[in-house]
Amino acid sequence: MIEFKDVSKTFIAKEGEVDAVKDVNLTIPDGKIYGIVGYSGAGKSTLIRMLNGLEFPTTGSVTINGTEISGLKGSKLRNQRLKIGMIFQHFNLLWSRTVFDNIAFPLEIAKVPKDERKKKVQRLIELVGLTGRENAYPSELSGGQKQRVGVARALANDPEILLSDEATSALDPQTTDEVLDLLLSINKQLNLSVVVITHEMHVIRKICDQVAVLDAGKIVEQGPVLDVFKHPKQPITKRFVNQETGSTSLDDTNVVVSELLEKYPNGVIVKLGFHGDQAQLPIVSSMLRKFPDIDLSIIEGNIHQTQEGALGSLFVQLISDNKESVHGALAYFTTMRVETEVINREQ
Repeated sequence: MIEFKDVSKTFIAKEGEVDAVKDVNLTIPDGKIYGIVGYSGAGKSTLIRMLNGLEFPTTGSVTINGTEISGLKGSKLRNQRLKIGMIFQHFNLLWSRTVFDNIAFPLEIAKVPKDERKKKVQRLIELVGLTGRENAYPSELSGGQKQRVGVARALANDPEILLSDEATSALDPQTTDEVLDLLLSINKQLNLSVVVITHEMHVIRKICDQVAVLDAGKIVEQGPVLDVFKHPKQPITKRFVNQETGSTSLDDTNVVVSELLEKYPNGVIVKLGFHGDQAQLPIVSSMLRKFPDIDLSIIEGNIHQTQEGALGSLFVQLISDNKESVHGALAYFTTMRVETEVINREQ
């Protein structure tokens, strides 16, 4: 288990003190993929560097499995770092070395015998899907292949924790998904704790179990990914979620709502939220069959997959002269365990 307790980090700059991290309290359970999301300058990299002792907190403590990192020095700190693998944004490969030799490099530093080293590197090459590319140089690899080398190298010393610092931000969308699938597979196969630092909510949604939102050095929101996507509380979290789900901005939604209500004064604008199996059920069409005097206009909808299941939302307008039917439709949605929010109602 990883625990940040009352952690702050202050740097001294020409302009004075800069608070990169402020009063962070965070617990990351074993075997999970935990995401830390924030915009540039939020303090994400500073936070992750405290896990392997590249930075130490000004106040507070960082503990991994009962060992306080900030209290380690010399050989004890070096030994602790062997338990933590790191994947970098720009790969950080040795360009004069082949794929095999890049992966073998941390084993050489750890003085692992040559025969054992060779066997382990070959297993890692197979694990990350680079069989047949052992003798290629970084200049001969695609971006995704380079990052696979980075992942294999990070796993060379059998770490307990894998840190991913913006590992996919330099990749195209398809390659990003391939690398994320690899991280997810490694987490499940090796039961490895993974800490993901990113500014991309897509990364969080696709592979993370839990997430913390970092803003100006402070954690402003945290929890299971599905809960955060369903009910974002802070403005910055809502911005992240809307960017990922492609939701219409609040201003645009308000314009559409006003136009529809003006055209159909008996209409009710409703936001429907679906989770898991609900997203695959014909709930809306069932409602229309149950209340045939209701017309329905779809304003906006989307569906996304998380590690806890599908998450969908649908904005609709219910139009009917029969108010009892509209009330019945809303009650029906609630009965079907669909989150139902009336956005605006003609009085």
